[in-house]
Amino acid sequence: MPGTNLTRVEAQERAATVTLDTYRVALDLTTSPETFAADTTIEFAAQEGATTFIDVIADSVESIELNGASVDPATAFADSRIQLPALAAQNTVRIRSTQRYTNTGEGLHRFVDPVDGEVYLYSQFEVPDSRRMFPVFEQPDLKATFEFTITAPARWQVVSNQPTPEPTPAGEANGEAIATWAFEPTPVMSSYITALIAGPYRVVRSELTSRDGRTIPLGVFCRESLGEHLDSDYIFDKTREGFAFFEEQFDYPYPFDKYDQLFVPEYNMGAMENIGAVTFTEAYVFRSQVTDAMRERRVVTILHELAHMWFGDLVTMRWWNDLWLNESFAEYMSTLGVAEATEWTECWTTFAASEKSWAYRQDQLPSTHPIVAEIRDLEDVLTNFDGITYAKGASVLKQLVAWVGREPFMRGVHDYFVKHNHSNTELPDLLVELEAQSGRDLTEWSKLWLETAGVNTLRPVFDIDDDGNFVNFAIEQTAIADYPTIRPHRIAIGLYSVEGDAVRRVERIELDVAGERTEVPELVGKPQPALLLLNDDDLTYAKIRLDERSLQTAAAQLGNVEDSLARALLWGTLWDATRDGEFPASRFVDIVLAHLSRENASTTLRTVLGQLILAASSYVAPAKRAATLERVADALWQLAVDAEPGSDNQFQFVKAFGQLAATDEQLDTVQRLFDGALPLDGLDIDTDLGWELLIALAAGGRATEEQIEARLAEDRTATGNQSAAHARAALPTAEAKAKAWASVFDETDKPNAIVRATGLGFTRAQDLGLLEAYVPRFFAALLPVWESRSYAITEELVEGFYPSPLANEALATATREWLGANPEAPAALRRMITEHLAGVERALRVQAADQEN
Repeated sequence: MPGTNLTRVEAQERAATVTLDTYRVALDLTTSPETFAADTTIEFAAQEGATTFIDVIADSVESIELNGASVDPATAFADSRIQLPALAAQNTVRIRSTQRYTNTGEGLHRFVDPVDGEVYLYSQFEVPDSRRMFPVFEQPDLKATFEFTITAPARWQVVSNQPTPEPTPAGEANGEAIATWAFEPTPVMSSYITALIAGPYRVVRSELTSRDGRTIPLGVFCRESLGEHLDSDYIFDKTREGFAFFEEQFDYPYPFDKYDQLFVPEYNMGAMENIGAVTFTEAYVFRSQVTDAMRERRVVTILHELAHMWFGDLVTMRWWNDLWLNESFAEYMSTLGVAEATEWTECWTTFAASEKSWAYRQDQLPSTHPIVAEIRDLEDVLTNFDGITYAKGASVLKQLVAWVGREPFMRGVHDYFVKHNHSNTELPDLLVELEAQSGRDLTEWSKLWLETAGVNTLRPVFDIDDDGNFVNFAIEQTAIADYPTIRPHRIAIGLYSVEGDAVRRVERIELDVAGERTEVPELVGKPQPALLLLNDDDLTYAKIRLDERSLQTAAAQLGNVEDSLARALLWGTLWDATRDGEFPASRFVDIVLAHLSRENASTTLRTVLGQLILAASSYVAPAKRAATLERVADALWQLAVDAEPGSDNQFQFVKAFGQLAATDEQLDTVQRLFDGALPLDGLDIDTDLGWELLIALAAGGRATEEQIEARLAEDRTATGNQSAAHARAALPTAEAKAKAWASVFDETDKPNAIVRATGLGFTRAQDLGLLEAYVPRFFAALLPVWESRSYAITEELVEGFYPSPLANEALATATREWLGANPEAPAALRRMITEHLAGVERALRVQAADQEN
């Protein structure tokens, strides 16, 4: 959309021109199902005589009044901006506009519950979408207070950043009573963390006492039709544990007036840190059995968003190049808090298995970037919600804490909050406080870790004498040619022995690694252990390699390693070596199948299962692929049969088996499970698992569209509609693929969640020939989609429909040809396609390496 891509230069110029005071935003949500009315008044100071602009994505602007004088919308409003000429020293602008609800998860999203027809609204503004709800200076460093006045049906819940006031009657509209809620002004804040959630949400209320003695009201909300599944007491418990932990660590009480947590439909992400009104995906309201990994992830997310109340909301980045600091800090603190303040004490294992594997993958793509990324404009930041911004940054913060010490780190963070509360900062503002408390100069550390891209690899290098003792020992650090930075690391080396059926650590050495080679004299003369693990305890961010003896021990004993974090690190290094073509994918598959039954860390299990499926379907040499996939599916079923009844492992093995079931015998098993003819002790084929099994049958040609519709008739919910779209798109016929494609590319009315589900089913194809026909269509659609659809929908279409399961040279060639023919395509779109190409090229390299072994 023209004019929507604000540049950093424009933002700097505007920030130098204006200083905001307050917004008064009146919204009427009763006007129509498609649009709503906004009446926005903004008071601000400016350089006298200057010109600036306000951002707004609106159907129309009815009137503009600047300092009492009318401004013609026909000339002032264009390209999603309203031009404001000839400003005074003090200014008041009032704008009446008609805004449009979305079904894309951006701006003010409108959802109609298929269960009861009720309407639910929620806002999602990060990065640049508050302008979809009201006219606004859309950049984080133009903070102001916000006074929201909302007119809506009187029976609704209406929630914003401040405590919800008592409504006043406002007559009738559309045959029902309406009311107006006039919220008190917010603290000074950025526009992207303002919020509005409205509808007949079910609410459960509670409270807690802050460390400064204030009573903080708490609320947990979800749609009425999901209310029976809302475990609000547990959510309140984790919230209280997070409050107590963060207030103690930061030595700074919760800075706002209340804390509501709202689970909302068709959400694009996990959650969003709106001040006092955090929104979450309602996938966290568990209507069916979920993995322990999902339960733990919900707790991590709850604490992640709570950490943002201090870091991001109380103190906010000046521009989006410091987005990483917001997200990395919340990611680090939430993992720390979950591990130390909740029952999920092994959360650092989860972090290593999930977050760091995401970071390592992202950091090895051609689109990798420094943690402190160059953000030229809004399109840049939209693509940077990635594994570097979140997971690598959090990993580096963990390394920083190990280097400067945890107590000095937390004291520095406290001083940062005291000095900069309710204002905007840049990275040096934090580093100054950390240097003052730790006594360490962080200039070089920042340069090496934050301002350069790429991941280092650490390898043990040594000689052994005739008695099996180390003659010498060093750690070799390497970097790839494109990103040659050698970094300082604080690491631990773990020495493990095999004791019966257990592999246990018998010694730990902690040291600093610097340069390309670091000698470790402490190991000289010691006997070589059965297993030597670099970066034990996962203190630093680096890929690690095993010596040959350690590799043999891991291959034979991985499931017997007692420590869950050590196991996660071993799984990770085997996977890294496989992805790098140093370790045959077929051997990786063998090791996984040999040891997976012993893995009891749920997130590690989920991660390794995903890697197993990718290895079998895309990384094993093509000549071995069909046999490998059949063998893996059979093994997963046997693992499910042998697993403890009712266990998380049993549940995950069944789900993974369903993803791969393809032979007649395997599909017969799925059918019998689905029909209830093959009961598995402890396994409940509940609503969502039933859908997964039906999707497996659909993909295998064992279900019809009529059967999918019959299932949907029994589950006419939002989740049911999404699962049905997934199943229809998975049907293995050319007709079904064509219908799925047309439903989201040719038709433009589908909400984000249906687009996402359709993509999942579309690329699920045992006959890859069904996807080959769509390679040219996919590339022909890219630019038209970019030009006509929102960013969120474009991303769903590109990520969901790129035919990556093909993983062949023809797809790589077609992708290169599109990139070569479209050098002027938007950078954000080119980045998505470049990342897909990197994935295919890596698969081809790994396939070749597997073929040679």
